[in-house]
Amino acid sequence: MSDAQQKRSDPDEDSRTTVTVFVALGANLVIALAKLLGGLFSNSPALLSEAAHSVADSLNEVFLLASLKRSTRDADAKHPFGYGKERYFWSLLAAVGIFVMGGCFSFFQGIEALRSGGSETRNGYVAVLAVLGVALLAEGSSLVRALVQIRGNARHASRGMLREIREGDDPALRTVLAEDSTACLGVVLAIVGVGLHMLTGNIAYEAWASLLIGALLVFVAFQLASQSRDQLIGEAADPVLRREIHEFLDEQREIDTVSTLLTMRLGTRSTLVAVRVDLIGGMDSEDVEEVLVRIKSDMTDRWPLADQVFLDVTEATAKDRARAAGERRELDATVEAQEARE
Repeated sequence: MSDAQQKRSDPDEDSRTTVTVFVALGANLVIALAKLLGGLFSNSPALLSEAAHSVADSLNEVFLLASLKRSTRDADAKHPFGYGKERYFWSLLAAVGIFVMGGCFSFFQGIEALRSGGSETRNGYVAVLAVLGVALLAEGSSLVRALVQIRGNARHASRGMLREIREGDDPALRTVLAEDSTACLGVVLAIVGVGLHMLTGNIAYEAWASLLIGALLVFVAFQLASQSRDQLIGEAADPVLRREIHEFLDEQREIDTVSTLLTMRLGTRSTLVAVRVDLIGGMDSEDVEEVLVRIKSDMTDRWPLADQVFLDVTEATAKDRARAAGERRELDATVEAQEARE
């Protein structure tokens, strides 16, 4: 059984993701308060930047919880393909939150610290380092939770963790992973900046730590937003799934040519498959209808993700056949390159 067949979202997976998001939310709320109090007490720009980072992450977790709830609603007349893309929309908002609340505020704190000329007091910086140490433990625990779930998903899909991180279809889990890993790295940068400030009395170290945290957050926000954008616009299904569907259709004795195969992910539980086929000659209308119903039923049984299947019978021209053959070779090359990377 292929990755595409095994890797599908289900209620149990959604429940695990919800728990992961709640763990991250609880950790970020506590950490944000501790960082804010510590930053105000010590006038630490790095710690205030990290507080803004944690506040942004907390708001983003609320967005992700909303996406998990709203994306599972049933299809209706206004949204006949369901609400699966809600996850991508709320993940995009989370990326914007990281950029605005985390990245921009961190840049502001770093620039202000550089302009201050080092007038900030170092009183309480031992407490600041203690707060950052606790924050690193809490963020690390949340990160471990996300990694454990990703490892389970990777094992279920029979592929490596790195590929699961790159290509996993759950934007909520991917966003939590990005937030937690960025948070851990941000805390390390803040600890280094605060420590060097304490040792040298030069606030520039802390200021540059804030600027680096801001740059890190902006980069992560851009990456998450790019992924959400592609999914909102309409991203094709996994190449392995597309090739398997193509092979299945080629094996059907009633199909002479698969002239077009189009797919689009409608969410973590739904994929649209639109196919134009040229059937063999000599079939009457009743036979054609029976064949199409059977093929569609077999496809949805074999690939539960492919729950929106549309088959269109058309007469393929020589140009259509040549184009289809070229697209098939390109698809095979894509899958082979993907397998070689593993």
